[in-house]
Amino acid sequence: MKSASPVWTSAHARGVPGFFPPELVVQVKALACELPTTHDVPLSRWSASDIARQVCDSGLVATISGSTIWRWLHQDAIRPWYHRSWIFPRDPGFAVKANRILDLYERSWKDKPLKGDEFVISADEKTSIPARRRKHPTLPATSQRPMRVEHEYQRCGAWAYIAALDVHHARVFGRCETTTGIAPFDRLVEQVMTRPPYNDARRVFWIVDNGSSHRGKASVARLKQRFPRLTLVHGPVHASWLNQIEIYFSIVQRKVLTPNDFDNLDQLAERLLEFQYYWESAAKPFPWKFTKADLATLLAKLSVPGQIAA
Repeated sequence: MKSASPVWTSAHARGVPGFFPPELVVQVKALACELPTTHDVPLSRWSASDIARQVCDSGLVATISGSTIWRWLHQDAIRPWYHRSWIFPRDPGFAVKANRILDLYERSWKDKPLKGDEFVISADEKTSIPARRRKHPTLPATSQRPMRVEHEYQRCGAWAYIAALDVHHARVFGRCETTTGIAPFDRLVEQVMTRPPYNDARRVFWIVDNGSSHRGKASVARLKQRFPRLTLVHGPVHASWLNQIEIYFSIVQRKVLTPNDFDNLDQLAERLLEFQYYWESAAKPFPWKFTKADLATLLAKLSVPGQIAA
């Protein structure tokens, strides 16, 4: 018969007080890498104290503190009390579609380098941006006091901000529309494609997601007919992280929309559009470092059960 696991105490291992053997540390780390439900524990995620309790309840150790557990897990950066939202790739053509975009970021298309008069545009919509008029004026920061923003506000409507980024030249083109859709997106395309240097470029590649404004072969044909130099490039489903315009949108969220304090929609639109020039005056192309080799490593890791990317 297989013997039961020993109950470790600080008296083990050379009689040094507070010392636990390496075998126990390994067992605790393994436990931390499992979901609580696999042990019939009614938790969604572990805390250090919960792990300490489970280790004691399972008979692995007589007593142990949560701080000791935390110290062991910290050695391998195991933090089961954190969680991260994740969408696993489900697009059957994920690698092919993603690699096309990664090639364009490296100024290549179908294994041929892009010419100087070929451009790469990343475009998308940031929907439902509200204008919130605070019920008391925002107060600026003073000595030992941060900016104060009134919690209560009046709703003044919302814009859909539609924008395009020239990824290799850090140029931004945007417009505020009352809604998203084919017509608003086509107006953005016209805004870009009718001005130099894009109006007489050899080719202009537009990287977009699979939103209804520019989805599928119909959108490819529609835009190609209006602008023969335009090549629409769709990313994989659920892969907005491959689209560099999302980086710009995150900057807008931090620098323009937080805190949200606008008297009306016109003021909000003015701030969004003026920020484009403000940002361009000091901006450089984003230092994109994720390559096709990185993607291959990521997809290989995801194909192994129980593994996810960092």
